Amino acid sequence: MTSSYEARVGALAQTGRAIDLRSDTVTHPTPAMREAMYHAEVGDDVYGEDPTVNRLEALAAERLGKEAALFVPTGTMGNAIALLTHCRRGDEILIGARAHMYLYEVGGAARLNGSPVRPIPNLADGSLDRAVLARAFLGDDVHEARTGLLCLEDTQNMCGGRVLSPETLRELATPAHARGLPVHLDGARLFNAAVALGLPVRALAAEVESVMCCLSKGLAAPVGSILAGSTAFIDEARRGRKLLGGGMRQAGILAAAGIVALTDMVERLAEDHTHAKQLADGLAEIPSLAIAPETVETNILFFGVRGEDGQPADTTPLVTAAAQAGILLSGGDDGRIRAVTHHGITAADIEAVLVAIRRIQEA
Repeated sequence: MTSSYEARVGALAQTGRAIDLRSDTVTHPTPAMREAMYHAEVGDDVYGEDPTVNRLEALAAERLGKEAALFVPTGTMGNAIALLTHCRRGDEILIGARAHMYLYEVGGAARLNGSPVRPIPNLADGSLDRAVLARAFLGDDVHEARTGLLCLEDTQNMCGGRVLSPETLRELATPAHARGLPVHLDGARLFNAAVALGLPVRALAAEVESVMCCLSKGLAAPVGSILAGSTAFIDEARRGRKLLGGGMRQAGILAAAGIVALTDMVERLAEDHTHAKQLADGLAEIPSLAIAPETVETNILFFGVRGEDGQPADTTPLVTAAAQAGILLSGGDDGRIRAVTHHGITAADIEAVLVAIRRIQEA
């Protein structure tokens, strides 16, 4: 007898509907967000006159424990504005070798600020190699580029959504602060980290001078991110936003969804974490796959395919076959497959995914 999950996999393939685990960026705004957007009060945000943007920025600053905040179109722009605000042109930036800012933001530090980047090895838990970091600060010698900024990431995407605790963030920030240097936190999924640790998000932002958080990933807003820091920092960051074309005028229509994201969508992130663990545990039962489910802490997981010799095999056939079955996954060139759970993905969806992948691997 065909199980309900097997039947669903067949229906997905026939109708063209998909269970999309490529990223939490594919979330759709909730009905409450659409309603808030429809009724949003608006004004010219570049003039500081959009009341809904102003409410969102005040709310975000309070949640993050910072003096002020800035609504920006994307997380990449928020990170770029942070480095432009913190650094003189040509200052060197220290950053994790597997950080999103280093790998996937188009070399913004070099292209926008002429800043060289010194990658610091990431450890398996997502943190940075402390010994390498301690030796990485430059500027005393006239021949060297001055270090201008340390960048951290929480959760650490490419290490499998690993969470950095307040204690770890403090330990990593200490050598920068001892030299009077600022620390920026790429917190694209910082609310996931806070929920996983059972802490207020401000506890994770306390050790850094600036923090960027995305509203458009697990929090399900259609557009937008927040950059937060001191009042002086945000005043200067507004210039950076204008420089990069991020002044969106009547942006309250978008900010309204961000308010709903911060007020209604944070605690439910725990569901995504539960579903990611469910998926990881199920994948671990398939002998031809390689995964360490005990490392799955939030909504991101990575897994690989074992060849007949037990060595890592090409992931392309599995990703392709899964897509044909209505399951969308991200296959990377590092021999790993990424799956991300998010709003709209249910426990039943995860069971259907496991049925499809098991069928593919046993074929």
